[in-house]
Amino acid sequence: MPFTLHPTLARDTVEVARWELCRVLWMNDARFPWLILVPARDAVREIHDLSPADRAVLIEEIARASRLLTRLFQPDKVNVGALGNVVPQLHVHVIARFTTDAAWPGPVWGSGAAVPYREDELDELRGRLESASGATV
Repeated sequence: MPFTLHPTLARDTVEVARWELCRVLWMNDARFPWLILVPARDAVREIHDLSPADRAVLIEEIARASRLLTRLFQPDKVNVGALGNVVPQLHVHVIARFTTDAAWPGPVWGSGAAVPYREDELDELRGRLESASGATV
């Protein structure tokens, strides 16, 4: 069965790259620099559902995403989480956080309404991500 992105993730994000294991998505909320990594494996809900080899790749891709956000945004902290309470498909949030952001020090979830990017802002962001990571969309 081919990989299919969960409809909620498809609605709330923009794909910015495809890495060895994960689809790399950008959360369409201009309040927070926020990547979501989705292993392109069908019917995977939990990290322990991945093969050992895929788990190793996932942790390296999380580190890569964390370094990328750090290089581009110089955050005070990078939050990493895999919750899946609302969207059951395995996905890992990698979020650049700042002591001055709207949700600090709490979680970004449930902290007001998302502020979507304009199309030109998304285009500029894609270019910055590609330049910083060497990845192509």
